[in-house]
Amino acid sequence: MSRRGTVLPFHGDEAQKKMRRRLFSACCKMHGKAGYFMGLTLTEKILKAHVVDGEFVKGKEIGIRIDQTLTQDATGTMAYLEYEAMGVPRVRTERSVAYIDHNTLQSGFENADDHRFIGSVANKHGIYFSRPGNGICHQVHLERFGVPGKTLIGSDSHTPTGGGIGMIAIGAGGLDVAVAMGGGAYYITYPKIVKVELTGKLSPWVSAKDVILEVLRRMSVKGGVGKVIEYCGEGVKTLSVPERATITNMGAELGATTSIFPSDEITKQFLKAQKREEVWTELKADDDAVYDEVLEINLSELVPLAACPHSPDNVKSVAEIGNMKIDQVCIGSCTNSSLLDMLKVAYILKGKTVHPDVSLAIAPGSKQVLNMLAQNGALSILIDAGARILESACGPCIGMGQSPNSKGISLRTFNRNFEGRSGTKDAQIYLVSPEMAAASAITGVLTDPRDLGEMPEFKLPEEFVINDNMIVPPVDEKDMDSVEILRGPNIKPFPQTAPLVSDIECKCSLKVGDNITTDHIMPAGAKILPLRSNIPAISQHCFTVCDEQFPARAKEMGKSIIVGGSNYGQGSSREHAALAPLYLGVKAVLVKSFARIHRSNLINAGILPLTFVNENDYEKISLGDDLAIMNVRADIEAGKTQLTVVNKTNGAEIPVLCELTGRTKDIILAGGLLDYTRENLSK
Repeated sequence: MSRRGTVLPFHGDEAQKKMRRRLFSACCKMHGKAGYFMGLTLTEKILKAHVVDGEFVKGKEIGIRIDQTLTQDATGTMAYLEYEAMGVPRVRTERSVAYIDHNTLQSGFENADDHRFIGSVANKHGIYFSRPGNGICHQVHLERFGVPGKTLIGSDSHTPTGGGIGMIAIGAGGLDVAVAMGGGAYYITYPKIVKVELTGKLSPWVSAKDVILEVLRRMSVKGGVGKVIEYCGEGVKTLSVPERATITNMGAELGATTSIFPSDEITKQFLKAQKREEVWTELKADDDAVYDEVLEINLSELVPLAACPHSPDNVKSVAEIGNMKIDQVCIGSCTNSSLLDMLKVAYILKGKTVHPDVSLAIAPGSKQVLNMLAQNGALSILIDAGARILESACGPCIGMGQSPNSKGISLRTFNRNFEGRSGTKDAQIYLVSPEMAAASAITGVLTDPRDLGEMPEFKLPEEFVINDNMIVPPVDEKDMDSVEILRGPNIKPFPQTAPLVSDIECKCSLKVGDNITTDHIMPAGAKILPLRSNIPAISQHCFTVCDEQFPARAKEMGKSIIVGGSNYGQGSSREHAALAPLYLGVKAVLVKSFARIHRSNLINAGILPLTFVNENDYEKISLGDDLAIMNVRADIEAGKTQLTVVNKTNGAEIPVLCELTGRTKDIILAGGLLDYTRENLSK
């Protein structure tokens, strides 16, 4: 028999499983442990099968084995520079894939050079390379590489898309991905698990996008922190894999560790159509699984929804917003660019013309989707209607083209509508379903798609067109030494780090409010993202959305502390939001609360993450105040979780939490994850 916390060999039919459970329960009772055993959630089953370090207890840190990794080019260059610095010659995962999908605009040499660098690193070190034009990483990975029951981390916050086929797929910083490629474990806090019980069936013209917007409306952008969202219930059977992937993709906006659906017959049919049926396995929660929270959603009761500016959880029904005049519609992104989405859009646009006051841009999610649209005539319908067909890439979602007009109102099928993310600071961005987007593009005003009348049945094909000629496999290990790494002049080394000092004495270089996103910290867009492999250059744009003087002020101070509000660092997994402050001399960030990925990235960069014990103490610090954290290294070495920040300007003594595990403590002491990894590899 085994205690909970170890992997139990449950094989065979359900009767055998129930018998084992009864036997184990009886054994527990004999030992005074009645109730110790319970059924497992799907999340627990996969995590338990992958735990390699730590205690499998809620709230404790666990290290899990990673089966697959992905990177995209906005984060990939830095991830591969970090991987090189570790000195591991060949990746040790089952499958690692490098995608080019973010920075595909080549208005200068920077993006083209970075693509060449990533391609050469991938070829040498055992990584598959998805060329520019092949599609968005999450869409392509779902189609061609995802495997139910496997673990995946990606240097993109929307990696949870893989949960649509039953993967534990988690967004992470590039350095975490580099360590996983080198064979290291990925560490998370054992999460709470939220059961979202789906009942009923979606009404005509109500979509999966409306499901996740409803979840966001109820839980908020910080309601998923420290949690996995697990979808269950009879309503699951009514949702296709692309619909499930839309829901898990936008689960990132909840701040959740990940989201997941069971792997069932619908999953099997999708993989069969992709000619990958052999990787399918049935996966579901036990009937007696116990969840930390339960959220019930009747699909039949949902109505078309939209996330209003400037947050994905600012959700209202189309009826509440009214017939708002619009300027632009963008359809695509990793959230809503599947073949199913595009077929619905083509049906709505057939025989129609885009309103003369509206610009409609459509980006299919992958080469596969674009190819099939071309073959079945749907692409011609989109073109005839007046849509502007974009490359199969992230594009407008990250401000890479198609910025709205000044003060423009843009409907987008994307996942984020943060202020300025579109490339136009005063634009008003609404997140909607493809159905609502297409209908509105015709009328020129926000339109309820239910006004379209009867909806036909949209089915996925029995076979997708399979052509992987834009996925380049790496050379054999025996030939890797012959591969030259191609480095352009924009590629600079990882910023210098150093072990944690004895005392931190410096000024407050910046004070910001609640819900600061990674787009506030490190803006995206066509002008800035090409600098992603050049931390000195990109740091000059750090926090300029909030305070244009911050980069110069922080550099002049030499070292400093940033103070912020709640949910600091929500949004993207881009570790540049930690590396740029590191380069500018930021030693600690003191806030009311952190978003998960960004807090991890700060630790990886060697920046101390601190939270107020009393949130009202936020008012006791102002920009430019002299702050001190004395004996900080000794206190952290001793395992203290409460430190004191002294404001030498006004005399305030502020208690703060520094909650570090044994491992994260060692990372901070070493000066960051790269230093820590080097130390351990050398042992």
